[in-house]
Amino acid sequence: EVQLVESGGGLVQPGGSLRLSCAASGFTFSTYTMTWVRQAPGKGPEWVSAIHSGGGSTSYADSVKGRFTISRDNAKNTLYLQMNSLKPEDTAVYYCAKKAGGWGGIIDYWGQGTQVTVSS
Repeated sequence: EVQLVESGGGLVQPGGSLRLSCAASGFTFSTYTMTWVRQAPGKGPEWVSAIHSGGGSTSYADSVKGRFTISRDNAKNTLYLQMNSLKPEDTAVYYCAKKAGGWGGIIDYWGQGTQVTVSS
């Protein structure tokens, strides 16, 4: 059974940092592209970032480019999202997700999400 378990969310002041983690199990983590998606209150899902199976290629939404860094540790089956210079508009539930195929594949599994709140 595929499981994706996020952690690391919380309340942080504007300008602060958080590091999200996603522990994966039930599949060969090192062979799949992984992604982060967020959903703010009252809004639809927004793609945040993606990382290729080997970690050599990454991509970011314009809204987070230069502030967020996606990474992965295939030995630990764990995906990360380092978030710096956080803004109130980054407030959302952040989901870790697995892609079914390669870089352009659809998402076939989601985690339960972790809440990030940026507020003073």
